[in-house]
Amino acid sequence: MIVAAKALLILPLAIAVAFALSRPRLPGRLAWDGLVHLPVILPPILIGFLLLQLLGRQGVFGGWINLAFTQNGAALATAVMIFPLLVRSVRLSFDAIDPRLLDAAAMLGAGPWDRFFSIALPLAWPGILAGAVTAFAAAMGEFGAVITFAANIPGETQTLPLAIYQVLQQPGGEVEAWRLALLSLSLAFAGLIAAELLQRWARRRV
Repeated sequence: MIVAAKALLILPLAIAVAFALSRPRLPGRLAWDGLVHLPVILPPILIGFLLLQLLGRQGVFGGWINLAFTQNGAALATAVMIFPLLVRSVRLSFDAIDPRLLDAAAMLGAGPWDRFFSIALPLAWPGILAGAVTAFAAAMGEFGAVITFAANIPGETQTLPLAIYQVLQQPGGEVEAWRLALLSLSLAFAGLIAAELLQRWARRRV
C-alpha cells in the first residue's frame, strides 16, 4: 500500500496534463494524448525495462539518480503505469465543465491561473478524487513494471501482487495466496465503490 500511495504523488502532474489536453487549442493535442497513453499500449515489462535503461545503475541518468530496486523505484514504475488512467479520469472531469463559465471569467478579467484555480479545479475536484481512488486501486495490482524495475524485495519493493507471486512459488503456498488474493480483491472492490460514490456526489453537485 505504501508503494501505491507514493505513486499517487504524480496526481498534480496528471491534473496539469489533463487540463492541458482538455483545451481544444493545444498545439499537437492528438500527439500529446497518444504519448500520455503509451503505457496502456506497451507491455508493462517493457516499461520496467525502459526505466532500467534510464534510471538504473548503468542507465542514462544512473550517475545522478538510481531508483532501480528501491521502494521509490517501485512507486515510480507504478506511477508510470497508472498515469494514463489518472489523466483520462481527470480530463473527463475538466471536459464536463461548461466552457462558457471560463469564457465569462476571462471576459471579467480573470487570468488563466485564476480561471484554473477558482473555477476549473473546484468544479472538477470530485471527479479528480474519484480518479485518484480508482488509480490507487489499479496501483495495488501493478506487477510487470514493478518486478522488472524494482524486483521483488520483501519489506522494500514487494507489492501485494508480487507477494502472491512469491508464495505461489513455494510448496503449499496456495492457502497464503488465497488470503492475499482475497485481500487484494477486497481493496480493489472498496476502491471502485468509493470512486462510484464520489462520481455520484459530483453529478449531484452539477
